[in-house]
Amino acid sequence: MLSLTEIIDGAREYHRGIDTELVNRAYLFAEQMHEGQRRESGEPYFVHPVSVASVIAQLRLDCPSICAALLHDVVEDTQVSEAEIPERFGEEISFLVAGVTKLNELDFNSREDRKAESFRKMLLAMEHDIRVLLIKLSDRLDNMRSLGHMGVDKQDRIARETIEIYAPLAARLGIRWMKDELEDLCFQFLYPGPHADLTGRLASMSKES
Repeated sequence: MLSLTEIIDGAREYHRGIDTELVNRAYLFAEQMHEGQRRESGEPYFVHPVSVASVIAQLRLDCPSICAALLHDVVEDTQVSEAEIPERFGEEISFLVAGVTKLNELDFNSREDRKAESFRKMLLAMEHDIRVLLIKLSDRLDNMRSLGHMGVDKQDRIARETIEIYAPLAARLGIRWMKDELEDLCFQFLYPGPHADLTGRLASMSKES
């Protein structure tokens, strides 16, 4: 897990005037609120928002986006109320956190309905502020990176949703590296046999070259 200093140092590479005090407060508040929570892997849950904030910094987004990434699950998964976020961190960060929370609530029974409606709602979110969608994509990327700790049924459901919705959105936004990684992770869980075979072939070719 990245430290607070590493997150700030990474952001300073492209944003020298970053509000370090604000990032510090968001980091410590999220760490405190998620204290005691665990991921399926057994790691502290706080590893996840820190990883999402790291992806946000990789995308070179602004200070409110980094703070919202750190805070994106506190309303949904802790005792923090939605009204508390603007009081502590201001309206802009509150707007981003609320937007991600609403996207997290998307749930559709029909595969086709889910795909069409998710695209529509996500594109509407992008229309109001593309940062909401970028935080959600970063959230999904980190969840896909740790999907191996989930049950098989959950792996299949999340991987299919990712390949149908999130990878195409990353492509539409021109984030090629994210689209490629999401697709590779989906392939790994949806088609483990062919994925292992292809990985082995590529490794052999690499040794031979």
